[in-house]
Amino acid sequence: MTGGFIGLGIMGKPMAKNLAKAGTELMVYDLNDAVVEELEALGAMRGTVESIGTQCGVVFTILPTGAIVQDVLFGEGGLAEAMKKGGTAASAGGAVVCDMSSVTPGESRVCYGKLKEIGVGFVDSPVSGGEPKAIDGTLAFMAGGDEGDFETLKPYFDIMGASALLVGPSGSGSITKLANQIIVNLNIAAVSEAFVLATKAGADPEKVYQAIRGGLAGSTVMDAKVPMMLDRNFTPGGTIKVNHKDIKNVMATAHDVDVPLPLTSQLFEIMQALKVGGHMGDDHSGIVQYFEQLADVKVQRH
Repeated sequence: MTGGFIGLGIMGKPMAKNLAKAGTELMVYDLNDAVVEELEALGAMRGTVESIGTQCGVVFTILPTGAIVQDVLFGEGGLAEAMKKGGTAASAGGAVVCDMSSVTPGESRVCYGKLKEIGVGFVDSPVSGGEPKAIDGTLAFMAGGDEGDFETLKPYFDIMGASALLVGPSGSGSITKLANQIIVNLNIAAVSEAFVLATKAGADPEKVYQAIRGGLAGSTVMDAKVPMMLDRNFTPGGTIKVNHKDIKNVMATAHDVDVPLPLTSQLFEIMQALKVGGHMGDDHSGIVQYFEQLADVKVQRH
């Protein structure tokens, strides 16, 4: 079965590359010709949204926003229209679209319902692990949708990731991702605040890191982000812009279900301040810069 892949950005490109390297028959599309050429060099075929819709039984999308996902799926000349016309859907055993973008659960449920009407399955399965785990194929997939569609996708998940779990019905993957983003980004903010305090008080932040990383305060986030802070390396694996969008989705979803999120709402305002300061293109380890500005100090190696 030919697989389609739409969206070859920071995450999508290495994920698609891992599929191609594993011998997956793959058709890819992105607005950036250069990244498409990189995939062609690995044996992938260049496609359009329409050709992917008519020729691929499994299609993966990973795109910046829910609005873009909706447009790619249901806009004029979109994936759903092509799948319906192309006969790859129900007549070929049931095509499945897997959206790996970080969107709201409501947006995912809309996609599920509309595609189900034309006999196409839909699974929302955002990922966790950032660019490093996308590159080495050890991402975590959190999925929402029907079990049969999940099982169709599982061999592809096994190539791109280290774990994949069907959390529940449509929207469950997206809500799990939002919960993940609360934990990850608040963890980065807490680490940032702590290391600004340690630095301003005169401690060597690198030694503080080594002293506490093996204790209860240690975490995967700390090990991934503190070295970047110390090196002043804010080259993005996951940008503040993307995480700002995710936290905005968190707040919108929380308001819909009447869940107060006092810590996350403060985090959103921190990200707003970083946006004003021109830091949206930085890795989210760059959240430390908000706390540094407050304290007039930089967390860096001595």
